[in-house]
Amino acid sequence: MTDGIRYERYVALGDSQTEGVGDGDDVTGLRGWADRLAERVAVTGPGLGYANLAVRGRTAAQVRAEQLPAALECGPDLATVVAGMNDLIRPAFDADEVAGHLEAMFAALTASGARVATVTYPDISAIAPLARPLAPRVTALNTRIRAAAHRHGVLVAETEGLPALTDPRLWCADRLHAGPLGHQRIADAFAQPGADASWAEPLPDLPAPHRLRAVATELRWIATFLGPWIGRRLRGRSSGDRRTAKRPHLLPVEQSGQPLPGSW
Repeated sequence: MTDGIRYERYVALGDSQTEGVGDGDDVTGLRGWADRLAERVAVTGPGLGYANLAVRGRTAAQVRAEQLPAALECGPDLATVVAGMNDLIRPAFDADEVAGHLEAMFAALTASGARVATVTYPDISAIAPLARPLAPRVTALNTRIRAAAHRHGVLVAETEGLPALTDPRLWCADRLHAGPLGHQRIADAFAQPGADASWAEPLPDLPAPHRLRAVATELRWIATFLGPWIGRRLRGRSSGDRRTAKRPHLLPVEQSGQPLPGSW
């Protein structure tokens, strides 16, 4: 996507990953892969306007209902659509239904004249061993994402099957959100073929943790992250309750290396 084409309006649709959770915080501001990608795209299009409509906790159906109309109003010539993970980790996951919402967004945005890109998901069971039962769901969703993208000429940033993308050093302690390095690598994946392939290279090996330490880490993760997440689900609550898009309108992109205006 950073292959010399000059874009004027970039709109990002999605959930917490696109919002930038894990790359900054609500006090200092969130950056995230979409902000980082916008900065790269702006190198060849200094007048780029960028809107980020993503809100954490949103399902694919919610992204379609809440963000697609606003995205189309922006008249983007570039758009990214990343959704489905919040569906995938829920009990009533339906890969065909989720892919249907994604495809509807692909179709609407490409029909409006936008160049659209999306992503496949890495094996989350390699990041959180307790998520191993979800691995077939990841494969099923990725297969449908590729098929829908192919039908509409949507670019796909492939992360499935890459060991580098499941390295815990790329992820936050909650194992659901990329950390700053992970967000940078996702941005680089979207930027292909303009970026080099170093984003897919593994980090230097770490020594294997002691078994007792590994068990303690799992127990701490359950208590700190999994337990509260289950509690929210039982109460019918979401991390995105009462939240709105951090950057709902097209705004200029600054090449500062810091969170962009409107991302606070």
